[in-house]
Amino acid sequence: MYYPFFRGKQYELIAIRENVQLLRDSGFVPIIEPVKESLNGLERTLVEVEKVGAHAIVIVNPTFGDHSDDGAAIQELLDRKLAAFKSVSAGVLAKADTSVAQLETIVEKQGNREVSIVHCGCNEGGDLARSLQRFPNVGCHVFLEEACGKLYRRHFNNRRVLVRDGFQRRANRKHPRTEPFSDLHVTFREEGVDGFGDFLVVGDDFAETGGPAYAVAIHLTFIDGHKDDAMFIHHFVSDTTDTPTDPAGKFAEAVRKLVVEVKRDGTNVYETKAVKEFLDLHDRGHFPGLGYVKKLSMQHHMETLSQYLQAK
Repeated sequence: MYYPFFRGKQYELIAIRENVQLLRDSGFVPIIEPVKESLNGLERTLVEVEKVGAHAIVIVNPTFGDHSDDGAAIQELLDRKLAAFKSVSAGVLAKADTSVAQLETIVEKQGNREVSIVHCGCNEGGDLARSLQRFPNVGCHVFLEEACGKLYRRHFNNRRVLVRDGFQRRANRKHPRTEPFSDLHVTFREEGVDGFGDFLVVGDDFAETGGPAYAVAIHLTFIDGHKDDAMFIHHFVSDTTDTPTDPAGKFAEAVRKLVVEVKRDGTNVYETKAVKEFLDLHDRGHFPGLGYVKKLSMQHHMETLSQYLQAK
């Protein structure tokens, strides 16, 4: 039902590994686009996914990162080390600069492995749909909403997933306190699809590394029952925003604001395991690093959707 889209950085893979039980129990299927040259972290993650019987989709022709020019190493990982895995399917990006013939070649390389087509700019929907009819292992179509209109999507049947980028990327100091995130968890069936996804609290914009942390922001999503169960996002931003130094002090300022909100009577923020860890970090006065903070925010987002959907 829920397909979170990860770009395969270190803490994104850790977020998947540490939450494989949640993913399995909730029926969530992470989509992973490997962006780092080393695939060791990806392999460890997929081993954990297989071990618990969860499922994942791995992009074999990435747009971003170290494998954007050649996905051969990813293909080799799937074909050799992970050939017997039943939990991992291949994801094929249908991009604007990829022809139908090229897509056919990539799908053919997957043999009998289940394939998901991730539509992200292809403008030959009718031709591609007709071409894919001869591949019975193509079981899912994932549409990145900004690149796929409804006329394009209607060419494809099978399991259909709509991915919307709900995170507004901007300088941390410019984030508002709260803003809308998405309503797809409520409305996806009205969109004519079987599942939904997002880019968690990272967004679709890819950057190899972040810039100087003039401000530290902690992002927590929440569902507002008084607003038709729409999802919003809190941005807890440090007070200090004019210097790239002292990220630990800025984290302390941001997490202090988080604590005030999650302990407030009537808060909409679910008390997830990730939130409890934020509270513990505040109580101990410990700064775990910005990557770890991002991992906790991603974990909270997945836990929030899991709690909401299980209650429905």
